[in-house]
Amino acid sequence: MSAKEIQTKETPLMKQYNEIKRKYPDACLLFRVGDFYETFGEDAIRASKILGIVLTKRGAGSETETALAGFPHHSLNTYLPKLVKAGLRVAICDQLEDPKMTKTIVKRGVTELVTPGVSMNDEVLHAKSNNFLASVYFGKKQLGVSFLDVSTGEFLTSQGNEEYIDKLLQNFQPSEILIQKNNKAAFKHSFGDNFNVFYLEDWIYKEDYAQEILTNHFQTNSLKGFGVEELMEGIVASGAILYYLSETQHNKVQHITNIQRIAEDAYVWMDRFTIRNLELYHSHSQNAVTLLDVIDKTLSPMGSRLLKRWLALPLKDIHKIRNRHEVVSYLNENQEILQKIQYQIKQISDLERLISKVAAGKISPREIIYLKESLDAIIPIKNLALESKQEAVRIIGDSLHGCDLLREKIKTTLNQDAPVAIAKGNAIATGVHQELDELRKIAFSGKEFLEGIEKRESELTGISSLKISFNNVFGYYIEVRNTHKDKVPAEWIRKQTLVNAERYITEELKEYESKILGAEEKIHQIETQLFVQLVNWISTYIKPVQLNANLVAQLDCLTSFAQLAIENNYVCPILDETFDLEIKEGRHPVIEKQLPVGVPYISNDVFLDRETQQLIMITGPNMSGKSAILRQTALIVLLAQMGSFVPAEAVRMGVVDKIFTRVGASDNISMGESTFMVEMNETASILNNISDRSLVLLDEIGRGTSTYDGISIAWAIAEFLHENPARAKTLFATHYHELNEMSELFPRIQNYNVSVKELKDTVLFIRKLVKGGSAHSFGIHVAKMAGMPQTVIQKAQKLLKKLEKNHSNESLNGVKAVKDEMQLNIFSLDDPLLEEIREDILALDINTLTPVEALMKLNELRKMLQKK
Repeated sequence: MSAKEIQTKETPLMKQYNEIKRKYPDACLLFRVGDFYETFGEDAIRASKILGIVLTKRGAGSETETALAGFPHHSLNTYLPKLVKAGLRVAICDQLEDPKMTKTIVKRGVTELVTPGVSMNDEVLHAKSNNFLASVYFGKKQLGVSFLDVSTGEFLTSQGNEEYIDKLLQNFQPSEILIQKNNKAAFKHSFGDNFNVFYLEDWIYKEDYAQEILTNHFQTNSLKGFGVEELMEGIVASGAILYYLSETQHNKVQHITNIQRIAEDAYVWMDRFTIRNLELYHSHSQNAVTLLDVIDKTLSPMGSRLLKRWLALPLKDIHKIRNRHEVVSYLNENQEILQKIQYQIKQISDLERLISKVAAGKISPREIIYLKESLDAIIPIKNLALESKQEAVRIIGDSLHGCDLLREKIKTTLNQDAPVAIAKGNAIATGVHQELDELRKIAFSGKEFLEGIEKRESELTGISSLKISFNNVFGYYIEVRNTHKDKVPAEWIRKQTLVNAERYITEELKEYESKILGAEEKIHQIETQLFVQLVNWISTYIKPVQLNANLVAQLDCLTSFAQLAIENNYVCPILDETFDLEIKEGRHPVIEKQLPVGVPYISNDVFLDRETQQLIMITGPNMSGKSAILRQTALIVLLAQMGSFVPAEAVRMGVVDKIFTRVGASDNISMGESTFMVEMNETASILNNISDRSLVLLDEIGRGTSTYDGISIAWAIAEFLHENPARAKTLFATHYHELNEMSELFPRIQNYNVSVKELKDTVLFIRKLVKGGSAHSFGIHVAKMAGMPQTVIQKAQKLLKKLEKNHSNESLNGVKAVKDEMQLNIFSLDDPLLEEIREDILALDINTLTPVEALMKLNELRKMLQKK
C-alpha cells in the first residue's frame, strides 16, 4: 500500500496529533483526548515502561495500527514527574476550546514543554535543591556558562577556562545542559557524558542575538546595570537559556528580574577533585554522610538551597566572613532570640517558588494563602531584627519588606480555607463582589430564597395556600387554588389551568430562574476572573517578595550555624591578615557524628605557616587516621570561610584562597586512565595552580606505582612545594617513611606521625598527631584485623623478616644512600662530574619547570652519580 493510501486512512484526530508531534519530535507528547492524556507510537512504548501503565493498540489490525498508552488528566501531577525524572522532555498538549462549542475536531496545542531543567511542578522539584538549567558556550578564547532555576528566578552567569566551567558544573549540578550542536564532541571530551544534554542550533549562540534577547527581557538598554556587560561568552550562554524558555512555552517569566555574575575571585577555589574528595554535598559511596548532611540545620527550603551555595562558594573577603561570624555569635549569646526567629522561619513556605508561580500564572488559591501566611511570619522576624544590638542583624530587619498592602489584599480577597484549585469554587471571600455574593445566595440558598418570596406574596395577596414549585416545561411557577384565584394580582401571567388550581409566573420568578440555572457557571466565571486579577496584582510584588525570600534564606543559614555550634560545641574562628593556620584540638565534623554514643573523637592540633612549618610530613600506618586529619583540616577552613563556627577548641587563620586535595584512589577506566594516571593528573593540576594562600592536602602520593618510583615522585613533589616561591601550606600524608629524611634537608618541612601503641599480638591506634617520623607501617597488623587467614599472616611475617634482613639498605635507606652520596660528592669541588651537575642545575628555570620535567631531571642526575 502506498504512503498516499495510508495517509487517506489517517483519522482527523491522528492527523492533528501527527502535525503537532512533528513540531516536537524529541519530546514525549501527552495528547489530551477528553478526560485522558494519551501517548502514541514510540512515546506510548516508553511511557508504559516508565509509568507502569497498560500498553494497548489504536486501530488494531488496520494499516494505521499504533501503540497507545494513557492516563486520566487529573493524574498528570502523578505521572509527569516520573517521565521527567527518567530524563524525558514532555510536551503537554491540551484542548484549547470547549468540545461542546465546536462541531469539528477540537483545537489543540502544546501549552507547556517540561524538561529536566525547566519545570514548575512541585513533584518534579526538590524543596532543598535548586533545579538548574545550564547553558555552555564554547567561545574562541574561553567558555561561557549560565545557570537558571526557572522555579526560583535565580539567573547566574560566568566565563573562564574548561577547569573553571567544570568546577561550576560540579557545584551547581544542573538537571539539563544546553550546548551548540557542533560542540557535542568538545563537551563530552571536556566534561564527560554524565550530564543530561540538549543540543540547540548554532545560530542561537550569537552575541548580538543574546544581547537583544536579554535586554528585551529585562527591558533595559544594556546589561551594565547587572555587572555582566564584559562577560561576552557568559552573555551568549545566557541568551540561549532565554531562547530555550520561549521554545518550551515558558513565556511568563517576569520573576527572572536580574542576572548575576558568579565572581570567580570572590570565592575559595576548589577544583572538582577537591569537591569530590571532601564529600561536601554528594558522595559516590552508598549511604555515606556528607558535610552538608551534618551542617544543614536550616528550617526553610530557601535556606537549605542557599546553604548549599555557601558551601560550594566559600568567601575570601575577610570582612564578609567576620560579618557572618558576628551574627552567629550574637545568636549564640541570645538563644531566646534565636529560638523566636527559628519558630517564625518554620512558618514560612517556599517564598521563592510561590512568587515564581505567581509570575507564571500557575499558583493555586491555597498557595496564595501560604504566601500571605509566610509574609505574616516575616513581621515578627523584622521586629526582632530591628531591636537587635548587632548591626548586621539590624540591617536584615531594616531590609525586610512588610508587604502590608499585599497581605491585606490577600486577606480580604480570598477565603482562609481557599481550595487547591480555583475550579473547586468558594475561593473568593464574601463582600468582594456583589453579584458573586447574590449568585451564591441563589445557588446555595435557593430554598430559603423561594420561601422568602412565598411568604412575602402570601402576605401581600392574602392567599394562605400559595406555593412556589418547579417543572421542566416552564420552570418556576406560583400555584393558587381556585378558591383564591380572585385575589391574584393583575401582573401575574397565567401559564396553566388545573382542575382545582391555576399556575402563574412573574417577572421576578423568571429573573430568579435564569439566575439560578446559570448561577454555578457564572460563579465559576466571576471567581476565575477575580482570581486572575488578584494574581496579576500580586505579580507587581515579585521583587519585594524575592528580596524577603533571600533575606530569610540568609538568616536561616546563620541560625543554622548557631544551632550547629550550640549542639556540637563549635567555636568562632579568628581570622587575621597572616598566612598562618593554627588549629587547636580540631575534630572532623562528619566522623565525630558517626561515632557510637560515649566514644570521644580524638582531636588534633595542626599548625602551618610560610616561615617555619610550611609542609608537615605525616607518617603512620593505614587506618591510623592520617586521611581524617587531612580532611578535617580542609573542612575546618571551609566552614570558617562559609561563616560558620568550627569543630575545635580554637582556630586562628589567615584567609585561604584555594584548597587542593589529592585524597584516595579513583580509577577512570572509562577514559582509559589508571589509578596512577588519575593521581598524577590531579597532582599536576595542584602543582600548576598553587598560590601563597593555598592549602594543599596530599594523601599517599605515588602509591599507584613501584616503590622506588613512588618514593622518587613523592620526594620530588614535596621538594617542589617547599621550593616554590608560593610556599603553599601543605599536609603530606605518606606511608613512605623514607620521606622523613627530607626534614634534615629542607628547613620548612617537619615530621609528624599518627601515634600507634604496639601490644603483644596487635596494634592500638591512638589517632593522635605527634612530632617526629614513624619507622613502621604495621600493614600486616591491619591485614590481621581485617580477618585475613592466619596462614597468609604468618607467611607475610616470615617474608617481611627475610626482606628486612636481606634488603634493608636497598629498601629502607635507598633515598638516604643517594642523599649521602650526593652530599659526599658536594665536597669534591674539583670533581668534573660535580661541575657538570652544578652547570645542569644552574641552567634550570625552576619557575617554569613542570613536575614531570623535574622528575626526569632528578632521575638523570641520579644516573650520572650511579655511573660514577
